[in-house]
Amino acid sequence: MSRRSSRSSTMDQGEFILECKAAYLSMFDSIKEKIESQDSLLEALQQTGRNPSVKVLKKYWTNDTDELSFDDFVDICRKEPVTTSDDLMKAFRKIDINGDGYISLEELHKILTSKGEKKSKSEVKTMIDEVDENRDGRLDYKEEPVLRYSEFCKMVMSTTEESKKMQRKMMERKEKKKKQEIERRGDVSGSQVSVRSTASSVKIGTPSGSRKSSLLSIDDLPRPSPRVKKDKSRQSSVSRSHKLDEPKNLREWTHTKSKGSFFMEDGSLICHQYDFNLPDDSKIWITMQPQKASRGMDSNPVDTSVFILRDRPDEDGNLLVAFTEHRDGRGKYGVSCDLSAGKYYIMPYTTGCRFKSRKSESEKEAKLVSQDKGGKYVITKAFRKVLEDIFDYSDLDGNGFMSRKEFNLFNIRTSGEEVADEEWQVVEDRIDLEDGEITKAGFLQLNELEAEDSEGDTEDLWTTLVSMGYNKQLIMDQACPFQLDVYTEDCDDAELDVVRVDSYPTYPGDLSFDDIISKSFIKHGEISRVKGMKDLCMYTYKNDGWASLVLDNKSHTRVRVELDCSRSENVISNHDSLQRTLRVDPGSTLIAYHLMPEDEDRDWQVKCTETIR
Repeated sequence: MSRRSSRSSTMDQGEFILECKAAYLSMFDSIKEKIESQDSLLEALQQTGRNPSVKVLKKYWTNDTDELSFDDFVDICRKEPVTTSDDLMKAFRKIDINGDGYISLEELHKILTSKGEKKSKSEVKTMIDEVDENRDGRLDYKEEPVLRYSEFCKMVMSTTEESKKMQRKMMERKEKKKKQEIERRGDVSGSQVSVRSTASSVKIGTPSGSRKSSLLSIDDLPRPSPRVKKDKSRQSSVSRSHKLDEPKNLREWTHTKSKGSFFMEDGSLICHQYDFNLPDDSKIWITMQPQKASRGMDSNPVDTSVFILRDRPDEDGNLLVAFTEHRDGRGKYGVSCDLSAGKYYIMPYTTGCRFKSRKSESEKEAKLVSQDKGGKYVITKAFRKVLEDIFDYSDLDGNGFMSRKEFNLFNIRTSGEEVADEEWQVVEDRIDLEDGEITKAGFLQLNELEAEDSEGDTEDLWTTLVSMGYNKQLIMDQACPFQLDVYTEDCDDAELDVVRVDSYPTYPGDLSFDDIISKSFIKHGEISRVKGMKDLCMYTYKNDGWASLVLDNKSHTRVRVELDCSRSENVISNHDSLQRTLRVDPGSTLIAYHLMPEDEDRDWQVKCTETIR
């Protein structure tokens, strides 16, 4: 048989389809999803051990191609060959500059610093050390006795097979979860949740969108499939690709929305919280995203997710219905689920990886008030702009006005007190209202009157600014405004009501919000036993935006655990250090870390080890 014949002709057709399906599901949640770019087609083919050239890719992805289906993908796999050891040997000979049958550190470094992602010499040496069986500091590709691969071929071909085995396991796990979900829906009455589980492809290296992401970053050479590195630590690779599948007929659904904000106060998270009243059973679609001004300290969008809770536990004692696991490239998270008629709580959440307490404050203070020529105290132009932004964020329904309820929530946030009737009467007396609501001009006037009444003393003005998340330079760094959108398909009169701006309350059963989300992460995460403690487990939960590590101590004693995630790649966390020691009380759970990519344009990997102290 010629090398150009497809592998599918030498294997059982059913096995061939399964292999294609496993590769496809390593990138997508369903075979119904489409391949929407040439880069995604390349990555999918690489998952099957095929490494097409740019010329081959353009044959299937033309200027007229918008998408390819799973069936199209299978047809391409039938036509295109799997990369063989002969292909790799030819590629290796091109890199062997002096033709001695070995690839030295210098030769490999020259290749990897002239094409694709630039590698340091130490990184190249690490690559060689991983597969250099005779420890001579070189990769050997010379022909060897029959039935034995060279070091190079063994490295790549074994990696391909390992990757395929892992894909098959991932596929089986997905199908098992899907089956369990279908069975659960058939058995459980009440609120039925239809949230897809997320499976991540295993990748190490440069972003999947780059054609030069493999070890041999040369366009005219075959590219090995992404490598899977074995490690004794807990590790999980997460793809950087993001896709949010909103319902196709969403324009026909009833839409209600609200703004809100997260606030950081003395290291604790405070946020707007909502009641959601659903008179009729309905499918719902909820999205949440940071507003334009909401950026973390590294200029990336702050992660903003939503947890939907019942107003009372179900028969299994569960409060959580669903939460947002999927996001798009702009930072919008979304979740779809079926809800029975009733009352629910919608609780915004952020991990704290990007939204954190500031480390220091500038000594220089922006000017808020000045005097005009007549000696009257007026607010400065910079302060006026900030007040306009605060008004927009506090106008929660987005109608351009601030109602008494919205002004009350603003006052609770800035002074800790509700607006009494006599205080609202003062507002009505001092500024003009429109249909009983404060205009933006009226809001500015209230602050100007306050500056004038205090004769230029800005202490109260600064109290307002600090409470709303601004620093002394009038930069918002301790608040994160967001937009919440709720769509209902089968109910036209659902109500979304902002009920408080506060820290998370305690729920029935004396449960904290962390208790509820920890339980969810345990349910949806992957378990690993902590060595030396049979009753201590660590769960790793992953979604499109972040990964969470939860320790579950089922023993009767307090446990001291040293957790080291410092070998993780391209990650930031909700703590200052990736190494910390934790004390887990008996019979309790603890969220040890939230982790997410530091650079969202690159793949990221979580690697953690735990030690009992």
